[in-house]
Amino acid sequence: MPYLVGLGPLGPLELVLILAVVVIIFGVGRLPEVGGAIGKGIREFRREVKPGEETHSINKEDAERKS
Repeated sequence: MPYLVGLGPLGPLELVLILAVVVIIFGVGRLPEVGGAIGKGIREFRREVKPGEETHSINKEDAERKS
């Protein structure tokens, strides 16, 4: 079970409740956009924290696009 600081473990009911609040706030149409932005942020964070293999593959892709 996932833990949040100071809240303890999250059960299935809590996760469904959080998802419902997110749907109410952002709406169903914007969920893919929000998910993509979160995913991009996580990828960039990982790339900055752990430079190496991913950075080189991204640089190769950028070089291929420029040529």
